[in-house]
Amino acid sequence: MIMTAIRRVGVIGAGTMGNGIAHMFAVAGLAWCSAMWSRAFWSGAGDDWEEPGSRSSQEQDYGGRQGGHAGRITAVVERAKLAECELVIEAATEKFEIKAEIFRELDRITKPEVILASNTSSISITKIAALTGRADKVIGMHFFNPVPVMKLVEVIRGLATSQATFETVRDLAVKLEKTAVEVNDAPGFVSNRVLMPLLNEAMFAVMEGVATAEAVDEVFKLGMAHPMGPLTLADFIGLDVCLDIMRVLQDGLGDPKYRPCPLLIKMVDAGWLGRKSGRGFYQYS
Repeated sequence: MIMTAIRRVGVIGAGTMGNGIAHMFAVAGLAWCSAMWSRAFWSGAGDDWEEPGSRSSQEQDYGGRQGGHAGRITAVVERAKLAECELVIEAATEKFEIKAEIFRELDRITKPEVILASNTSSISITKIAALTGRADKVIGMHFFNPVPVMKLVEVIRGLATSQATFETVRDLAVKLEKTAVEVNDAPGFVSNRVLMPLLNEAMFAVMEGVATAEAVDEVFKLGMAHPMGPLTLADFIGLDVCLDIMRVLQDGLGDPKYRPCPLLIKMVDAGWLGRKSGRGFYQYS
C-alpha cells in the first residue's frame, strides 16, 4: 500500500540540491512541506542554505512562482521527525556508503507505506533498495541543478520498484511543473551516462594539449550551440562529483572508455573542485 495523499515531504541534504528540492515542493502548494536535515549534514549547509522565511528565500523565482512558500519549510536535525512524512527524498553526497546508512535508518523510522526516493545522479537504485524492507517503494528522483530552473526529473525504476510508486512520483514531478522522464536502473542512468564521458573527454583534450580549456569550451558553445562549454559545466557541477560519477560508470559498466581522466583525478586531489572551491578549469572570485 502507498499513501494516497502526499502532503509532507522530507528532504535529507543541506546543500544546493537539497535546498532547491525543498523549496520546489514548498512552492507547489502542498499542505505541509518540511525540509529535514540530519545532524551529519547540517554543518555542511554553508552558504547554500536559505533560512526558511528569509528575504532571499522568499524572493527567489521558483518556476515563476514567488514568495510565501518558505513558511511551509521546517528545518530540523532530528531524523525521527521524518516519521511524520509521506515521502522522503535523500539528496546527500554522491557516495554509496553515505546513502546506504541513510536508507537503512529511513527504513527503520518511517512507516512501511512511505516512499523513499534518492536524488542520486548515478548510483544504482536497485542496490539502494536492497538495503531496505520496501524495495517496491524505493525510486530515483533525479533533479537537475539549478532545481528551480531545470525542467527535467529523471524518474528511475529499480528492479523491484512498483508501478504504483512510479506513478505517485511521476505525478508529484508534474505537480512541481517538471517533466518526468522514465528511466530504468543502470549506472549513470541516461543523463550522466552520456554527459560525463563528454566532459571527461574534454578534460583529456586539455591534458593532452589538443587545446586550452577556453578553446574547448568555445568549440562547443559556437559549434554545437551548447549554452556553456563542457569544462565550464564540469566546474559548475563540481569536479569531485564528476570524478565520483565516472568511477561509478567505470565500476558498474566495466568498460575502459569510462576511465576518469588523470587530470581530473589530479585536480580533485589538489582541492580544485570548480566553482565551489574557487578554482577548477577556471578561477572564480
